[in-house]
Amino acid sequence: MRNLLAATLLASVAASAVMAQDATTPAPATEAKSYDAETVLATVDGNPITLGHVVALSNRLPPQYQNLPDDVLLNGLLDQLIDQQLLADAQAAGPDGDPASIRLHLENERRGALAGIAAEAAVRDAVDDAKVQAAYDRQVEEFQPQPEYHAAHILVDSEDKAKALKAEIDGGADFAELAAANSSDGSAASGGDLGWFGPGQMVPEFEAAVVAMEPGTVAGPVQTQFGWHLIKLEETRQSAAPTLEASRPVIEDQLRQDALQAKIAELKATAKIDRPDTGTPPAAVRDNTLLTN
Repeated sequence: MRNLLAATLLASVAASAVMAQDATTPAPATEAKSYDAETVLATVDGNPITLGHVVALSNRLPPQYQNLPDDVLLNGLLDQLIDQQLLADAQAAGPDGDPASIRLHLENERRGALAGIAAEAAVRDAVDDAKVQAAYDRQVEEFQPQPEYHAAHILVDSEDKAKALKAEIDGGADFAELAAANSSDGSAASGGDLGWFGPGQMVPEFEAAVVAMEPGTVAGPVQTQFGWHLIKLEETRQSAAPTLEASRPVIEDQLRQDALQAKIAELKATAKIDRPDTGTPPAAVRDNTLLTN
């Protein structure tokens, strides 16, 4: 139902945008505000809908809706909140208030929203050029080059086919041409070329054959879970450390994760956390009857 309401909201706002696409007006000059979060924009059977409600909902819209004209955005969101209030009122609360599913959902939403704000604060100063450079320098210092292989293959569904093709290659046939005409996988389009790969990137039987080969030689048939392979090792090299710019996104993410985990560890050090053994079975996590009342 939440997804249905969200879809209705986006459709309503999008429709308003089409009708008002030429109605954009420049923003007024800065002046003292005559409104605040408590400004009531509408009431539905006595229930107020405030500007704060609209702004909070606006902040959760997908990015493509953030550039809509202000009047379209405001009116579309207000219309949606009015519709939601009507539907909410039709679902009258029971004698004990809101249904458990709603109450617990709102508690989780509040907890998650506050945690998100705290997490943003914790990682706000976690990344700068000096920290990224220092982390990269450590990464390069610890980097251990590994062998990489550039190979091609021909994949067929029987050992006999592989042996017949191997005989043609031994007789002088071009490996790439045979791969293009006979290989059963997507590499056939590029003459069987598999590009560069390192340890652990191929299935064990294939990797073991490649490691034992000399550049320029052809091995096989080699059987794997995919079928029968003829393998040509083109060349080998030692891997190089990635550049700073290639590493930057991963390093920045790690710095933020480290800062957040440090903050959580700091909070745990002074918090009292009690997780009693209640005997609750793991299957209880799927018991939706707990949310009905």
